[in-house]
Amino acid sequence: MVLTHVQSDEAAASAAVFASRYVQEPVPSYELGEKSISKDAAYQIIHDELLLDGSPRLNLASFVTTWMEPECDRLILEGMNKNYADMDEYPVTTELQNRCVNIIARLFNAPVGAGETAVGVGTVGSSEAIMLAGLAFKRRWQNRRKAEGKPYDRPNIVTGANVQVCWEKFARYFEVELKEVKLSEGCYVMDPDKAVEMVDENTICVAAILGSTLTGEFEDVKRLNDLLAAKNKRTRWDTPIHVDAASGGFIAPFLYPELEWDFRLPLVKSINVSGHKYGLVYPGVGWVIWRNKEDLPDELIFHINYLGADQPTFTLNFSKGSSQIIAQYYQFLRLGFEGYKNVMENCMESARTLREGLLRTGRFDVISKEDGVPLVAFTFRGIRDGSLAFKLSANLRRFGWIVPAYTMPANLEHMTVLRVVVREDFGRPLAERFLSHVRMALSELDLAAKGPVPKMRLTIELGPARSAEEEASVRVVKRDAVSGHRSVSLVSGKTKGVC
Repeated sequence: MVLTHVQSDEAAASAAVFASRYVQEPVPSYELGEKSISKDAAYQIIHDELLLDGSPRLNLASFVTTWMEPECDRLILEGMNKNYADMDEYPVTTELQNRCVNIIARLFNAPVGAGETAVGVGTVGSSEAIMLAGLAFKRRWQNRRKAEGKPYDRPNIVTGANVQVCWEKFARYFEVELKEVKLSEGCYVMDPDKAVEMVDENTICVAAILGSTLTGEFEDVKRLNDLLAAKNKRTRWDTPIHVDAASGGFIAPFLYPELEWDFRLPLVKSINVSGHKYGLVYPGVGWVIWRNKEDLPDELIFHINYLGADQPTFTLNFSKGSSQIIAQYYQFLRLGFEGYKNVMENCMESARTLREGLLRTGRFDVISKEDGVPLVAFTFRGIRDGSLAFKLSANLRRFGWIVPAYTMPANLEHMTVLRVVVREDFGRPLAERFLSHVRMALSELDLAAKGPVPKMRLTIELGPARSAEEEASVRVVKRDAVSGHRSVSLVSGKTKGVC
């Protein structure tokens, strides 16, 4: 099931037109077969059906890693049958997770001294990480309000309208009001001034995004911290900041080391990051790191002993595979700081190639900034008809490319945007090929806009050849315009035909 949030009637109608191309036949009622089949037959049936999926490497909609080295693929296969929840049975795997947490915490400048252990946990992705961070903020706020004898039944979070849907899920699932700062023309991320204005005594945290899903832009966490610190001082509140660094957390430390967005800012209490995005690991693995132990309430941590020893656990999920944890540690060990920096620089170079190539067509305005996540978000120049973006997206699918077209959030519903995400496996050759396909798709759209090619019905007369050396004579005796696209059949006869 695909849920699409479309703001304008015009865009909704356009999306419906193109969605209708992919309407499926009614799904049959599947049930378990009575007899077994051979393993080869089962494999071939599923393998053949999966050929109809799109190619992951040509999926330019996704931030998620689609390629890893064969050596890491082998480690993933070796660890697939290990249940990460069985920490006592698989202590080395647990140790690898703890190493990853400490590496990430230090990468984010957490106040962890030599020999100290960072506070964090691996998750199945940033969605679970955000749920855990949000629960910690809610519980700390509730505990403080109870101690002060104040009501604690109306918590809220302040975010920008550009947040990923997992924040809406957290708010709805855990009964927290979501207060969104609306976007504006030319400003496609949360305005920190407006965000701080919305903070009240019931705000459990302000969520800033390092790498907006819509445009890849980094929000100004430093300014948010300074403004919020001033408000906290005036009001005697203690409103903290969470940084959703799902996309940008593994980019900023390597490309923008001087940018202050992390635990260097005193009000940043927790950060989530996706290992399966620019952490360069297959889905799904995410991480959430807390500034210190005081920011993660003890009552949220469970202790179990039925797997062999006392094990602390703070997750929404329990059983899960160990492969992605192992793969994350492989990437840290294999690449190091230098390797990650090289990968990110290459991604940014490919993004620049795309940006320049799209601008050279003269048809697009690029709304994403050059700094931030390596992606290009663009709109048709001077055209308010959102259907054109959906048409281009559909045309590019014929070449195998998956490029999303979407409307912007509230206040900017009139904007329809296309977005291309650059990953490690999308180098310059693929970028150049993509640009050539964009130009071809634009030419097709231009031809379609001019209407169908005029067609003529010709009545001809065939004459016999006068000698063996000459060809039969052909003479057009009648011309009729043909409307629409109906086919014209050849009329049989000795001397006349219609082409």
